[in-house]
Amino acid sequence: MDEVFKALADPSRRRLLDSLNERNGQTLRDLCAGLDMTRQAVSKHLAVLAAANLVTTRRQGREKLHYLNAEPVNAIADRWINRYDRGRVRALADLKSALESATMSDEFVYTTYIKTTPEKLWQALTEPAFTKRYWGATFDTDWKTGSAMTWEQSGWVGKDPEQVILESDPFRRLSYTWHSVDRAFTEQFGFSEDDFEKLSTEPRSKVTFDIEQLGEMVKLTVVHDGFGPDSRMLAGIREGWPAILANLKTLLETGDTLPEPPEQ
Repeated sequence: MDEVFKALADPSRRRLLDSLNERNGQTLRDLCAGLDMTRQAVSKHLAVLAAANLVTTRRQGREKLHYLNAEPVNAIADRWINRYDRGRVRALADLKSALESATMSDEFVYTTYIKTTPEKLWQALTEPAFTKRYWGATFDTDWKTGSAMTWEQSGWVGKDPEQVILESDPFRRLSYTWHSVDRAFTEQFGFSEDDFEKLSTEPRSKVTFDIEQLGEMVKLTVVHDGFGPDSRMLAGIREGWPAILANLKTLLETGDTLPEPPEQ
């Protein structure tokens, strides 16, 4: 928490976050071009933001792309906002919304650190007894590359020849194609006819979980990509994934899931 607050206290670092909010997935060169700072200064500020987990990176060929990461601000909001009056935390809440609503990137990238082991995290990502608790979904597959997978969630069953495991490297990386959207799905989860028409014609996306052990912690980076322009599925992913991953982290660290949010 201290690192996050210190990182956010500097106006130059907030400008970098603003720049990434306007266009996520920028290289160091891109960030330098858009800000009145030297390359060395930008690099130093990015290092502070990365240490606070407010910025995460991924390699794309020779380029290193930088992304906003909402996880630390989500954690602050979940743990602290309810303890103070709304006026005193409005700036933090606004930043939380900004981090969650970056719309210029066609992918979702999210990094969290969990006090667990790669083996336990892999188990939580693949075994129905775990996924049912923090996600509400289960997957019927042998988790081998190329294998089909059947998705079950709240009574809806999704099975499709193109719904497959793309990569399976136990305790290091897992990737699979996302489920398709049929009429039964939209009826089960209360989507409109317009939602169905748009979602059912979108290209199939994919999700990748990268697992890296760092001492007693595990760094989990989730990359969900492959979306079309103005994707409604991507909008849903941005809204739903942070809560799912917070629930996963809490389950592995405490043995229990987060409490249900109060009804509005």
